[in-house]
Amino acid sequence: MPDQPNIILIVADDMGYGDFGLYSEGRVHTPALDSLASQSLRLTQHYAGSAVCSPSRAALLTGRYPIRTGATTPQETLGYDRIALDEATIADSLKASGYATGLVGKWHNGALDPAYHPNARGFDEFAGFRGGWMDYYDWWLDRNGVITPGDGRYLTDVLTEEAVGFVNRHASEPFFLMVPYNAPHSPLQAPENVTQKYISQGHSRGVAITYAMIEVMDRGIASIQQSVRDAGIEDDTIFMFTSDNGPAFMLRDDQVPEGVSIETRRFNCGMNGAKGSVYEGGIRVPMLMSWPSGLPKNQDLSSLVHFTDWLPTLLAATGADRVGEKPLDGVNALSTLSGEAVERQAAFWQFNNYAPIGQTNAAMRDGDWKLVRPTIDIAYASEADSELERQYTALDIQYKYDRENVTQIADWPEPVRRLPSDVPEPILFNLKDDPGEQHDLSAQEPERAKIMRDRLDSWFEQVEQERRAISPENRQPQPVAARLA
Repeated sequence: MPDQPNIILIVADDMGYGDFGLYSEGRVHTPALDSLASQSLRLTQHYAGSAVCSPSRAALLTGRYPIRTGATTPQETLGYDRIALDEATIADSLKASGYATGLVGKWHNGALDPAYHPNARGFDEFAGFRGGWMDYYDWWLDRNGVITPGDGRYLTDVLTEEAVGFVNRHASEPFFLMVPYNAPHSPLQAPENVTQKYISQGHSRGVAITYAMIEVMDRGIASIQQSVRDAGIEDDTIFMFTSDNGPAFMLRDDQVPEGVSIETRRFNCGMNGAKGSVYEGGIRVPMLMSWPSGLPKNQDLSSLVHFTDWLPTLLAATGADRVGEKPLDGVNALSTLSGEAVERQAAFWQFNNYAPIGQTNAAMRDGDWKLVRPTIDIAYASEADSELERQYTALDIQYKYDRENVTQIADWPEPVRRLPSDVPEPILFNLKDDPGEQHDLSAQEPERAKIMRDRLDSWFEQVEQERRAISPENRQPQPVAARLA
């Protein structure tokens, strides 16, 4: 086992279990990922940090639940995508231990202030974009703070080229390369010849484009793998593939080409829910992990592993000392990956737009049991608050299409929201017997349901209290409590 293995961590965007060949019953052509899976540990009970991108990425980078860090939603024009400045990232730790660190692709953890730029968060090199969205043909790249215009090539191919270049430059030293592709996130755009192949197989155009986006990304992953082989460092490289959350099934009109359905509902291995939901379809994501000289090969691993676990696990694998003193929520899973039966403690999730509200879209898992607080309809308190929400949505769209004129976050209040008087009771599932989350067992297991509800509520109160205590100098705008009428 090498003292300082390289790490390549590839993160797809909105890609579910059912989105590559191995798990899609052949619907998607992904030979590189399928080959990687045959050589890897395949984590079958692996969970993202959140049901949406920015908080999920914050969990991966910090080893802490994202609410604690201030990165609670993808709303970059409000600053809610930002990781507080007093948080340390895995790149900070690896850089301090002598690693060359690079990020190629989508950042989305601080789009509109240089203090949150990847170069300021532990990454020596950055080539990508800082927000949550980029056109695949009409793109631009931020290269270490310098904006360079696109040349009309397909963006996924450009990101692959940048990643291969990083490997080639740093093959003679230990390196950490994170490649967060934006595929298959909207806008739905892909080479037409690849798209037509899936249309000919009977898929709707929206699904066909999505699958084509994934196929092109798969080709890029093959190129990155080949660069590692050509450099002679494959045995000493930890190669990982995952996704930030489950598949996106419904998109806004502005996110799809004219004439394409806004619904991209597709096969996802029978899981309930999708992106945005704390049901399994929104948070359980694939993880393939290959380390020829350090880990078993071609095995399924059914132990629960959470995004927050990767920071302590990878630091243990590299022998790197941790930068930062805030308590981690993740645990070192290296012994679990090596074959020891180690049971992880409970894991938790919660997501809604604007400041977090614990009664909606929250979940915890403990062993085979999972408790879910269903998503509730949170109304705006007045027409003025509804109008403010429309303004936020319009600003978000403007930022994506008119970046030069949206250069700082909005200094606006949150819309006031109103909870219904009858918040539904949590529901309880046994995932071993019911992986599709179809049968609520809360009536049969009332004591278990109550204990888990109390634990979930206590967890939320703790992490939300920490978020509210983030000082203004460490996060702007200053965190606010959920504004409820």
